[in-house]
Amino acid sequence: MSEILLNPGPVVLSERVRNAMLRPDLCHRETEFVELQNSIRHDLLNVYPLPEDKWAAILMTGSGTAAMEAMMTSLVPDHGKVLIIENGVYGERLSKIAEIHQINHMRLHHEWGAAIDLKLLEDELQYKEGFSHVAVVHHETTTGRLNDLAGIAAVCAKYNLPILLDGVSSFGAEDIEFEDWNIIACAATANKCLHAVPGTSFVICNRNALDVMQATPPRTLYLDLSSYLKNQDANGTPFTQSVQTFYTLAEALKELQDQGGQKKRQQSYWHRLNIVREGLDKLGIDALMQVEECSCVLNAFHLPDGIDYQRLHDELKKNGFVIYAGQGDLSKTLFRISCMGEISDQELERFVNVMGSIV
Repeated sequence: MSEILLNPGPVVLSERVRNAMLRPDLCHRETEFVELQNSIRHDLLNVYPLPEDKWAAILMTGSGTAAMEAMMTSLVPDHGKVLIIENGVYGERLSKIAEIHQINHMRLHHEWGAAIDLKLLEDELQYKEGFSHVAVVHHETTTGRLNDLAGIAAVCAKYNLPILLDGVSSFGAEDIEFEDWNIIACAATANKCLHAVPGTSFVICNRNALDVMQATPPRTLYLDLSSYLKNQDANGTPFTQSVQTFYTLAEALKELQDQGGQKKRQQSYWHRLNIVREGLDKLGIDALMQVEECSCVLNAFHLPDGIDYQRLHDELKKNGFVIYAGQGDLSKTLFRISCMGEISDQELERFVNVMGSIV
């Protein structure tokens, strides 16, 4: 029995995407690779239709964290200062990146799972000068909370501050208003909402945002977005890319459009998660958050009474399902379910039935 992955990436692949890995071996210096790379860059911008003269999709081989690190190190100038909003592991990871690279920053910390306090955000921006950017996670998979980007953007707009967005677990499914929310860069990955394999990540970047970085020496070699953009615009690549993962991303993007695009995927995810939420609710297993607070990509649930995570995980895995633990101390009280990838309603209904037999 093949396992149904209910973790937030990697995902269960469709046959069409899996078969893309079997395409011919390809040198990354050949014209065929240039055509592949250009098609991916074009199709990524079409997920949330963005004009290619103003925006660029910058591709690299690496996980979502590579894209996060590239975004932070490549877009905050030496004289800049970034306010990093934290309410989970991945907001704290943005801060860790800033610390390692000695990027001037301040943390606006919230408890894991808490909603972003917009009044507190405004106080920080109003009374502490010198910020050039605000960085925030869109979907904080620590708890499944979907942060209020519209509200955050409205506060940032008062102080003319652009947003650096961690969209690793939201790009391709959740709504992202790049222009209206003054997002100048969004870090994301192939192996979550886009349904490709791990290994390729990318940053959707406003081209003008890189212009101000000309006076700042590169902080890294491999993750320098300016170098990638210059090379990719010139039909090249600064480093060897993972060709087979590029194949799958190209196919997954075509599949996304064939299935109706981002809005349709969002609707599909909610339909699937509602099967899980309603089924678990009947079993007395409560969701951590109300629907309006959480993402369509992942929801967190309280562990059933008397059953720890390891037992629940192992029993489900015997039946062909892989779930995710809560992070840190939350592993004692929560488990997490994501319905990305090639998963049918029938498989989710079977999951609920198996949960019933366990509890």
